[in-house]
This record gives sequence, C-alpha cells and structure tokens, in this order.
Amino acid sequence: MREIGNPHPRLPLPAPGQEDDPAVFLAWLREAIPMVEHLGIQRMVRDDLTLAWELALPPSLNDKGTGFGGSLTAQTTLLGWCWVTLWLRRHSLARDVVVAEASQRFLAPVTDDYRITCFPEHDTGPVELADSLAARGRGRIALIQQLWCGDTLCLEAHGDYAVLAAD
Repeated sequence: MREIGNPHPRLPLPAPGQEDDPAVFLAWLREAIPMVEHLGIQRMVRDDLTLAWELALPPSLNDKGTGFGGSLTAQTTLLGWCWVTLWLRRHSLARDVVVAEASQRFLAPVTDDYRITCFPEHDTGPVELADSLAARGRGRIALIQQLWCGDTLCLEAHGDYAVLAAD
C-alpha cells in the first residue's frame, strides 16, 4: 500500500532504442497512482506525437448516467502527464513531470465508451522541450487532449506540463 509522502519507485528506463511496453507502463502507473485502477483504461496506443487511451464509461458515470466531469478532467490531465513521461523515457531521461496549468471545455455529454487523445499544441513543442532540457535542465510543453465519444468531440483540454530539473 502506498504511503503519503513516500514517492513510488520509478519504472526503469527502457533499453536504448526500445520503446516502453504499454502493458508494463500501465501496470506501473496503476501502482504509482492508485486511482488509475478505477479509470476504466482498456487500451493505450501511441505513435510519434500522439498518445491515446480507450476507456470504458461505467467507472466514470455521474448521477445523470453520463461521464462525470471531474473524472474526465482527471483523465485528460493524467494522459498529458503520461505523454510527457513517455516522451522523456523515449529520450532516456528519468525526470519528474508536473502539471503546471490545465483547462477544459466540455462540449457534449459522454454517453458511451470513449477515447482520449493527447498531442503537442504546437508541432515544434517536442523540439523546444528537448532544447530547453539541454540548455537549462528543465522545460515545459503545452499539450492538447481531446475526448471523443464515437465521432463526437465531447471535451477539449489544454495542459502545460513542466519537466523538473534532475535531482
């Protein structure tokens, strides 16, 4: 059981040239952040610039039988954190990531299982983050998260994530 004030051990970095196994990363995430077990994440997919989760709606139901805004907000924020963490791991960097700022716009009710995608707000974001880390040892990146229920965009979120300096 996790104890307050004690950081969870980091997942070892993948071997150079190898990617994180999504199942291994999600298993670690469930241990590191206990609420993840209850989010309904069914699958994680990623490519060079996009990270996506497919999620079941039942764990996030509200009293109206649709998606609970607080749960959906937590999921978008966490997906952004995962995007930055996995980007760092891909670049063989073990660093702490924190959300510096986040906002959401709710556009339509979530009425079924859904997917959330996350990608940089600007195409140059990852290069600028890499340059900042190399020059100053820390950096920030702006990400967009979109929650889709079928073909309907239900929520759009924006987050600024900070990569802290090495210990």
